[in-house]
Amino acid sequence: MEKKHIYYWSPFLTEIATTKAVINSAYSINRYSKYYKAFILDAAGEFSQKQEELDEKNLEIIKLYNHKYISFLPKYGFFFSRISFIIIFLINFLRLKKIIQKKNPEYLIIHLITSLPLILFSLFKFKTKCILRISGYPRLGLLKTIFWKFMLNNVYKVTCPSLATYNYLKELNIVQEKKLSFLPDPVINVKEINMLKRDVVKNNFKNYIIGIGRLTKQKNFIFLINAFKELNIIYPDLKLLIFGSGEEKENLTNNIISLSLTNSVTILPYTKNIYPYLKNANCFILSSLWEDPGFVLLESSFCRTFIISSDCKNGPDEIIKRNNAGLLYQTSNRSDFVKKYKQFVNLNEQEKKIIKKNSLVACKKYTIFSHFNILNKILLYK
Repeated sequence: MEKKHIYYWSPFLTEIATTKAVINSAYSINRYSKYYKAFILDAAGEFSQKQEELDEKNLEIIKLYNHKYISFLPKYGFFFSRISFIIIFLINFLRLKKIIQKKNPEYLIIHLITSLPLILFSLFKFKTKCILRISGYPRLGLLKTIFWKFMLNNVYKVTCPSLATYNYLKELNIVQEKKLSFLPDPVINVKEINMLKRDVVKNNFKNYIIGIGRLTKQKNFIFLINAFKELNIIYPDLKLLIFGSGEEKENLTNNIISLSLTNSVTILPYTKNIYPYLKNANCFILSSLWEDPGFVLLESSFCRTFIISSDCKNGPDEIIKRNNAGLLYQTSNRSDFVKKYKQFVNLNEQEKKIIKKNSLVACKKYTIFSHFNILNKILLYK
């Protein structure tokens, strides 16, 4: 039996968690489905940059434009990134329309720059069904709410990465409830992570806590560095490692210098294999202002790394608080952060072991197999 095709649309400018979700979701379909085969649409050459990883997972990309103009687009800053999104939108408007009409995939699953496919599905009648995947916590102002309420009439399903987002969209009443589905992200590839954890890291870091993510305001690393200054007084041998790249790097670096923390805080670039660093850390710190659900939160859980997290929406509440899977501090509250770190230090090994076990259990619904099982029901039961 010839398998029906599913296309993924998710143009991106820099390495973000959504990219991993797209690749793992498509991979889960190709690995487990009897009825579907997944392909990834390459709008600007963004996925061509990940060809090695795609080849390892036997994933094919369909190029909408042969030239990899992604390398020429500005990537950082609110204004310049929006200019890049507009360019991608304009260049791919007719190209995406043409390929949907010509190839007629069964489903188009859309993640980023969703305005383009949403507008196309509003203007034209396709046999293809459109599934909108909410990527990250939705921040909907009045205009965006009106836009979505109109556009979502033409989608088949809207999948949400957390129950909080599901309930939020349900309360807004911008889409029919029957179209809403809770679909956990495919964060954990068990075999892959277990293999990568065995790698030996070149840097000989010891006695450190770790933060991971894009260097943006959302991740709130400026707070983490300032709060660490207080920890550094109490625990002078403790180190802070921050892994990530982004527009806030210069600001964060200057802050480290001004606080005389250059010997204690290190910013390292985005690292493809972060798992050995996670495995050997004292604990993982999530300092974000919001997450939905927070990929590194789940990866830390799987690596059995103790988690201290801000109580931001939505991931920490659903993963940590609900499952007693770590310690939560009030977002951007330094004294509460220091208090929770001291609490962590004073836990005995048995107490830490129980919390880590709870954390591991909580992350199991975010494996690629669990993701596929739920997505498969969405695809099959029309």
